[in-house]
Amino acid sequence: MSNADFLTMDPFDAARAAADYIAEKTGVATHDVALVLGSGWAEAADLIGETTATLPADEVPGFHAPAVVGHVGTIRSVLTKEGKRALVLGARTHYYEGKGVRAVVHGIRTAAAAGCKTLVLTNGCGGMNESWVPGTPVLIKDHINLTGASPLEGATFVDLTDLYSSRIRNLAREVDPSLDEGVYVQFSGPHYETPAEVQYAKRIGADLVGMSTALEAIAGRHAGMEVFGISLVTNLAAGISPMPLSHQEVLESGQAAGPRISKLLAGIIAKL
Repeated sequence: MSNADFLTMDPFDAARAAADYIAEKTGVATHDVALVLGSGWAEAADLIGETTATLPADEVPGFHAPAVVGHVGTIRSVLTKEGKRALVLGARTHYYEGKGVRAVVHGIRTAAAAGCKTLVLTNGCGGMNESWVPGTPVLIKDHINLTGASPLEGATFVDLTDLYSSRIRNLAREVDPSLDEGVYVQFSGPHYETPAEVQYAKRIGADLVGMSTALEAIAGRHAGMEVFGISLVTNLAAGISPMPLSHQEVLESGQAAGPRISKLLAGIIAKL
């Protein structure tokens, strides 16, 4: 069955089938925590614990190889030093790829079907606070979804008041008391935002701007997971930065910050 055929199934049946495949191929019946590793965060998986199985993402039903340079095309089962099982999703499907919202959140629903109770979302993003230099990690306290889409279908009403876990944000500050927090806004992309759009986002309360995370967080809450989000500021947003934006800058900032943020994330995972 092709991925296109697979994702015409009921999305929760599709997630269950993918979770069963992961359990069979990894030999791990259930996982505890899911991590989606965005730009700059890939090294964190190596510090969390021992990788006991690695699967090419595009061999797992409903998943695709990453379409963005800087994302890892694997799904890993990691045994943490504390004895928990982490499912590390290195292959994120972005909304702008045109595969549909079901594909965007398929990994999240698969993680929930695999037993994960906690969802950790990471990303590389633009910052609107000039004091957040490239390489600064920022906790996500809330989001604004400007994609015009939702992963929820029909009369599915989910409260998002406390979507991003204050409990886990407090644990993160135990690891690094200097961590700041902000509101993340997801645009649809793939083009970068105009300076006017950045100012609009800033005026409606956003601090961080990117092209992922919000739709995944909604799906995670709907699936009953405790959601934690953390961004890596890879550049100042359009109109705030004096330089033109480029994906190369995102990659370079992520690479430079990799050791620090990987250690940070591993420390947070250890406290969950």
